[in-house]
Amino acid sequence: MKLMPDYRTLETQLTTTLGLSRRPVAVAFLDRAPEAVEKFEGVEPSGCSFWRLAAEGRSFYTEPSDHYNCPVGSYTFNIALPDARAAELEGSLKLMTDIGYLRMEEVPGIPRLAATPAAIVYAPLGDSVENPDVVMVVARAASLMLLQEAAQRAGASAAMPLLARPTCMAIPAAMSTGVVSSVGCMGNRVYTNIGDDELYAAIPGKDLARVCEALGTIAQANATLKQYHEARRAQLATA
Repeated sequence: MKLMPDYRTLETQLTTTLGLSRRPVAVAFLDRAPEAVEKFEGVEPSGCSFWRLAAEGRSFYTEPSDHYNCPVGSYTFNIALPDARAAELEGSLKLMTDIGYLRMEEVPGIPRLAATPAAIVYAPLGDSVENPDVVMVVARAASLMLLQEAAQRAGASAAMPLLARPTCMAIPAAMSTGVVSSVGCMGNRVYTNIGDDELYAAIPGKDLARVCEALGTIAQANATLKQYHEARRAQLATA
């Protein structure tokens, strides 16, 4: 039996090195309900609301029906809405296109999961009892710089631009391409309460340990470079 990585240590490394104010969230897509995780009970308005709950310390799993309130999130997770609610996706897209937020020709380019999951586990990374498919990190720009440089050093960086709306597409994008960054979107910021100065990184679970290992080297290198550039600025700047 293959041992799971020490996710608590990896969370501590991410949090300490990047100065995170929120716990990284592990997201795992399963083909069956997990035995060691409790079922989510309640109602949330969006799929990314579950990220907020997990960052606050809760571990649970959802079923596809728990995501029906989020037609866009259901689309990115390949969750078909029931007939009675199928018009909600069309209505959401119509609102977004009518106000100039989105163009319909952009929709086919939104990354999606390849298959519908039977269960989705959300947990703080350090408490995860399932190997995550993706780890979501909320960080400020300078910290995200370190994480992206670590991903490049680890050979796990995606050849994709900085992602925009919807934020949830970062999850399938990371699973298929590598570490991606996202500026977030208005819906996500309302439902998760992340700061105006915070952005997202999505790390494939399979690459997490390598990225964390590279992060130590990158953080130390940047500390040295900061001193180097500060000295050059003091020596050479005249204005």
